[in-house]
Amino acid sequence: MNTFFSGTRLRDMIRAIRACKTAAEERAVVRKECAAIRTSINENDQDYRHRNLAKLMFIHMLGYPTHFGQMECLKLIASAGFPEKRIGYLGLMLLLDERQEVLMLVTNSLKQDLNHSNQYIVGLALCALGNICSAEMARDLAPEVERLLQFRDPNIRKKAALCSIRIIRKVPDLAENFINPAAALLKEKHHGVLITGIQLCTDLCKVSPEALEFLRKKHTEGLVRTLKDVVNSPYAPEYDIAGIADPFLHVRLLKLLRALGQGDADASDAMNDILAQVATKTESNKNAGNAILYECVETIMSIEDNGGLRVLAINILGRFLSNRDNNIRYVALNMLMKAITVDVQAVQRHRATILECVKDSDASIRKRALELVYLLVNETNVKPLTKELIDYLEVSDEEFKGDLTAKICSIVEKFSPEKIWYIDQMLKVLAEAGNFVKDEVWHALIVVISNASDLHGYTVRALYKAFQTSSEQESLVRVAVWCIGEYGDMLMNNVGMLAIEDPVTVTESDIVDVVEIALKHHALDLTTKAMALIALLKLSSRFPSCSERIKDIIVHHKGSLVLELQQRSLEFNSIIEKHQNIRSTLVERMPILDEATFTTRRAGSLPAAVSTSGGASLNLPNGAVKPSTAPLVDLLDLSDDVPAAPGSSGGDFLQDLLGVDLSTAPTQSGTNQVQKAGTDVLLDLLSIGVPPVQSSTSTTDILSPIQNEKSPIATLDALSSSSSPSAQATSSARAAPMMDLLDGFGPSPSKPENNGSVYPPFVAFESSSLRITFNFSKQPGNPQTTLVQATFTNLTPNDFTDFIFQAAVPKFLQLHLDPASSNILPASGNGSITQNMRVTNNQHGKRAASLVYWDQPCRPQASTLMLSVYIKGMDLCVLYIGGHSSLRFLLPSQQITLHRLL
Repeated sequence: MNTFFSGTRLRDMIRAIRACKTAAEERAVVRKECAAIRTSINENDQDYRHRNLAKLMFIHMLGYPTHFGQMECLKLIASAGFPEKRIGYLGLMLLLDERQEVLMLVTNSLKQDLNHSNQYIVGLALCALGNICSAEMARDLAPEVERLLQFRDPNIRKKAALCSIRIIRKVPDLAENFINPAAALLKEKHHGVLITGIQLCTDLCKVSPEALEFLRKKHTEGLVRTLKDVVNSPYAPEYDIAGIADPFLHVRLLKLLRALGQGDADASDAMNDILAQVATKTESNKNAGNAILYECVETIMSIEDNGGLRVLAINILGRFLSNRDNNIRYVALNMLMKAITVDVQAVQRHRATILECVKDSDASIRKRALELVYLLVNETNVKPLTKELIDYLEVSDEEFKGDLTAKICSIVEKFSPEKIWYIDQMLKVLAEAGNFVKDEVWHALIVVISNASDLHGYTVRALYKAFQTSSEQESLVRVAVWCIGEYGDMLMNNVGMLAIEDPVTVTESDIVDVVEIALKHHALDLTTKAMALIALLKLSSRFPSCSERIKDIIVHHKGSLVLELQQRSLEFNSIIEKHQNIRSTLVERMPILDEATFTTRRAGSLPAAVSTSGGASLNLPNGAVKPSTAPLVDLLDLSDDVPAAPGSSGGDFLQDLLGVDLSTAPTQSGTNQVQKAGTDVLLDLLSIGVPPVQSSTSTTDILSPIQNEKSPIATLDALSSSSSPSAQATSSARAAPMMDLLDGFGPSPSKPENNGSVYPPFVAFESSSLRITFNFSKQPGNPQTTLVQATFTNLTPNDFTDFIFQAAVPKFLQLHLDPASSNILPASGNGSITQNMRVTNNQHGKRAASLVYWDQPCRPQASTLMLSVYIKGMDLCVLYIGGHSSLRFLLPSQQITLHRLL
């Protein structure tokens, strides 16, 4: 005999399910019971229909599918008896929701039951309608529910009011039908009906302006009297909770008064007295009383202005902050954050209590209190509040230091009264939690230090002292290393001593020790070590006696596995050994950085290549006339890939190659342009910003093709050698025809554009095995398109087979690559392979492309065109064509040849 048949009682099924020891056993029991229920449904067994539905509801609560029993709900609802209807409506509310199409079939049964003579059946229908009512059902049954709001039994009126709330939320257009019946409920003496009536009126005010205006004019005084009666009512055991008469009614009345008083001065005046009475008479030693006080405070803060009441409300919140209950403290902090926009001075009186909440053990309270303290800070209290926060930073939890540090830095930056105070506070933060400081914070600190010329000595001494005790804080180390590199001589000579500090005895060796420690610290990242190498290069010029030691430290990183450190080590070592005549110029102090421009760019509202300084200044890559924030960007590798606007000068091709603007003022002579640009090219390659110096080397000569040059450092030597004006002119003239290729670097607008000209060919690459020659031309009437013919010649005695030429371009260029003339390259120059390319610049006159060859592996920039030649599966050479490349100076082992622009 089957244990689970349709007559099994609900308790027996529950007992069997709970006796299961595994999920598999439970599924087996449920599966058997569901099969028995399906059999009973198919047999239309009316005797056990209600029992089957009760079991289905329990199975549904366990998470198993019960959709096959939905129609049984409708059959039970259609039954005549109350017990069947009760199970049917319960199943309807549990097994179905308003999205089910089956629900449409129950509308008629609901309408009949709402008009039933048995009030209990009416109550069942109202409960079901209030839980699963859809918009269609609401429109169909709203008249019946509206009528039941005036039913004789209070329980029916209460359920009808709750059902009306559901209806107006689903269909706000029906709100006007419920205004008068809902207003009538406000005069009820039965607290249950009165609470539901007040809630209905509150919802009507939210969805209907007409209802809000009607209740505001007709019923504000009545609601005030009701609240006064409740506050002053004697003890009533049926409504008493913790010695307070019906706190739920208190809360609902206060919420409705808040809706009526918001934006209306007359209604607000009418309720001021009772709100003051509630605020003063309600006891706060019980949760029920705290709930009433909280709603009272929120109502006071929401209605029209009354200064005295608002001070009283904020004082109540101040008492909440001293409560031992975390929930009460948290809601008080939330409310104070709203109150601070209304009455800052009243909130300021509780500043000490709020600061104590910052030190609370509860994480959510700490964060909310910190946000509130941040809103409380102004010019008058910034110093004491910052001191309290920094003192707490020393003992705060690690997980909280990130938020606390961010707020302190923001406060100091926003409200700093003077630069020395700003520097002192930021150094304290860096010393305590430098690893939690974001990059933009210490960037901003460097900008401020750069501008405080009278505090350079004081700052570098303070950083030197802080480094001795907090060398593990990376942001502090970065700022210290940067300042020591810039102002190390001031540290040694005690320059700029202030009255508040004591002299520091520091030798050149001690200063180098600090940078060496930073360089050797295993926990510091690449950026910090790269900055330390730059600082050492600068100190090698400032401290000649330590030059050999510094050189040894730098050379130590020639074999570093980190390519960036290895490259910098090679570059800087070459400068120290072979280029003493320009080293002092390279490592001069950075110019003063404009704070306003840095702040604007930090906010993201100014492109990287735009300068806000007035006048016809020179936009050079280094020196005082460069856009103000560029030296710091160069030093800290903060430059982005925003292309500079092209200029009209022939030398402007550097702007595309180096990502800087080299356009000169019209008042400057051509000789000065050449002299300044020549040095600045190298300085920008080294990522070091210094003031411009005079140099007699032509920019075009430096960057012209060095096809026959045997010296690996010819480019660097060219910077220190002098050339005659005639040679400069010749070099410029030789490079000029190449300037207009791929657009943006054309001749002066006064000269007619020759779109059909053919440009001289040049050797793009030549080694012992391969020569690549490029021929350029323009189509007449189509200046944005460049035709490039690549000719490949084999210089070895063996044939090259499987010749492949590949190309890729940035987004602003379009490339069409024709097939190569052959895939076999004959030996000894007896033949050649040609391949044509057509490059179209979609941003003609705005962006341009340049051609650069590297004979060492490197990483091209995102806007770089790459041309590769593969022979027999071997990468023979790589050519990079870029619209904006951030290049570095390469040394003999990494020779670089800079070709003309495309």
